[in-house]
Formats: sequence, C-alpha cells, structure tokens
Amino acid sequence: MKSKFNILMLGFCFMLNSFKAFAISDPPVPMGPGHPGLPIGGLLPYLIISGVFYGIYELRKKRD
Repeated sequence: MKSKFNILMLGFCFMLNSFKAFAISDPPVPMGPGHPGLPIGGLLPYLIISGVFYGIYELRKKRD
C-alpha cells in the first residue's frame, strides 16, 4: 500500500512539473556565439535527488 502511495505521489509531482514547463512563455534570448542561452537546469535536480535515493536504497538492500 505504501509503495502505491509513493508511486502516486511521484506521478503527481511529475504532472505538476509538466504544467510548469508549458507555462513558460518566451525562450531566453541568445547571448552570442557559443552561448545558446538555453537553460541547463530543467529536471536536473529531480534526477540528482532520485539518484541519491536510489543509491541509498541499493546500499540498504545489500546490508539485508
């Protein structure tokens, strides 16, 4: 039951993030050659956090 709740909450968070992505009105202005002006961040914090949690999960699984 707890895992279903976690999956539901994760899906809900991704759904809210997609609304935020579509709400962006104009792309950033390029700063010149070599600087495309594109944001690098995006979902990177979620990827890093999920990687940390997965690493902790794997370490705890090896102990048992």
